[in-house]
Amino acid sequence: MAEVQETAEGVKKTHCSNCGAELRYKPGTTELTCDYCSTQNTIDESAIEIREKELHDYLSKGTEDAGTEKVTNVECESCGALNPFKGTSVGRTCLFCGGHLLMDSAKETEQIKPQALIPFQINHRDGIERYKKWLHSLWFAPNDLKKMQNLPDKLKGVYIPFWTFDADTFTIYQGKRGVNRTKTESYTVTVDGKTERRTRTKTVTDWYPASGQVKHFFDDELVLANTALPTDITMKLHPWNLKQLVPFDHDYLRGFLVESYNVNLDEGFEIGKQQITDQIRVLVKRDIGGDKQRIISMNTQWDNLTFKHILLPIYVSTYRYKGKVYRFLINGQSGEVRGERPYSFWKIFFLVLAILAVGGLLFMLFGSQGA
Repeated sequence: MAEVQETAEGVKKTHCSNCGAELRYKPGTTELTCDYCSTQNTIDESAIEIREKELHDYLSKGTEDAGTEKVTNVECESCGALNPFKGTSVGRTCLFCGGHLLMDSAKETEQIKPQALIPFQINHRDGIERYKKWLHSLWFAPNDLKKMQNLPDKLKGVYIPFWTFDADTFTIYQGKRGVNRTKTESYTVTVDGKTERRTRTKTVTDWYPASGQVKHFFDDELVLANTALPTDITMKLHPWNLKQLVPFDHDYLRGFLVESYNVNLDEGFEIGKQQITDQIRVLVKRDIGGDKQRIISMNTQWDNLTFKHILLPIYVSTYRYKGKVYRFLINGQSGEVRGERPYSFWKIFFLVLAILAVGGLLFMLFGSQGA
């Protein structure tokens, strides 16, 4: 059986009963594994049920009785990320932008506890291979960017915080339905000094009043709860199979980092509400029908609002290139890859020159034949 030790910082470490080394979670399994002697310790299946929490109740109470915990983080002055505090070094670099962090700026805050998480399914070695493959696939990337593949320590497995929201919506709308029809019209042209009358067809739209109602239940609308990662890239790491969520257990965090949220619950709901509203507009247009649609007004009733605070596994690589920060992300469940990258001006420049040269050569060849 594994031995548990509580450190001076209050973090429990699980040690191998065989050699005493710290055990780590093995991605894709339900086991803690020793890196040195391969001893395995099964993570007990939790009997806790993952339940949605009533949103308005939490928003009205604030942190009171909200199931909170105190966490210590170091906020990066460059990107605002809340880096987990380790308390073992004077300074280190930010996980998300590479900026320098000072440990004496660590702050303790009270946050809602995560209710569930998706354990890592992709291991670090596989993540490195996907990282290298992505680097080599980049067209017009600077040559020295490929050197990044030799820095596996740049790729960190991090559990990133998200909010999920459920909502029953009932929307009454007013709009217009556009129906296209083909219209034939005549016009005159002058050819060789003579006037000719011709006809042509064009598409016109007739608009009719439209009104109705749309009812829809939104389940687990996902909202990124941290601004350290670019939202546009992070949200493209879908799909997430949220059916693989398991009750929160510290054992799944062994060997990985955990990022705290800096988008509070009320802020997260406003983002989620806008995301849902955008989807309601799509449903309303579908209900209006016709060839084109115009929405004049929408009045939505929101009921049964609930939320969860969850952690999702993402491998993060951050590097600076010529003073600018770029991020590379891997979905730790599916292996989906997204990233930012620099472009080589000279590669693009010479490609344009080559295209122009080939175009000029073809013009000379075919142009001389036509003459």
